[in-house]
Amino acid sequence: MIRLTGGALALLLALGAGVAHAEDLKAGPWRPLFDGKTLNGWTPKVAKHPTGENYRDTFVVDHGAIRVSYAGYDTLDGQFGHLFYKAPFKAYRLKLTYRFLTEGGLADTPAWARSNSGIMFLSQSPESMTVEQPFPVSVEFQLLGKDGDAPRSTGSVCTPGLTITIDGTKVKEHCTISKNAPTIPNGTWVQAELEVLPNGQITQKINGVAVHRYADVTLDPDDTVAGGAKPYILARGAQPVTEGYIALQSEGHPIEFKDIEIQELTAR
Repeated sequence: MIRLTGGALALLLALGAGVAHAEDLKAGPWRPLFDGKTLNGWTPKVAKHPTGENYRDTFVVDHGAIRVSYAGYDTLDGQFGHLFYKAPFKAYRLKLTYRFLTEGGLADTPAWARSNSGIMFLSQSPESMTVEQPFPVSVEFQLLGKDGDAPRSTGSVCTPGLTITIDGTKVKEHCTISKNAPTIPNGTWVQAELEVLPNGQITQKINGVAVHRYADVTLDPDDTVAGGAKPYILARGAQPVTEGYIALQSEGHPIEFKDIEIQELTAR
């Protein structure tokens, strides 16, 4: 008889769960969301400006990447923006590559927003945002670059207008830091991966390593972060969010995104 140590038994159970998990899902083909040449299929929404206005060319395409550019700005002046893909999604895997640029920032970008951007998902539509609204009701896969000498882990999760649970416990903080994610210097390409399962479980990965797992995305009537979104949230109440848009963030620091692909998932 073969005796298994506790660690070996746990590993076998985990592998078995992974097989069962894979068998419970039907995965479609990977397909690009960005053609590498144009912003076709994407809609900008910059705070203080109407949906569809790409204010001062905040979002441009250069060398196969979507760039958040402030070349046309004099000051940021709270004009945080988002570039939304045209269709909402329910369950999927998303992957892309990003890098923060080393130059091109603005003097009035808040300290917290330097080398800071994100992938917003399960988001409200750009058309449902108010003109002044800085951030959509969404989950944010936060992307952070190095800023100063202190460690600054990328891959945190933030929740404007929403709540989540981690290990079954409702999270009270707006942002939860990734404890095992690296601090990555600006100018470095990084791969970000996101998995949103049909059962509501969500996993974030940086360079292939899981940095966050959470679930139970729910609208939060008590939220104070998604300014201007209170009517949107109160009209719906504290209901689960199981579908929404994907958006790339312009939060005051130049960043590039490329190789944006999605694989939709359904339960068998």
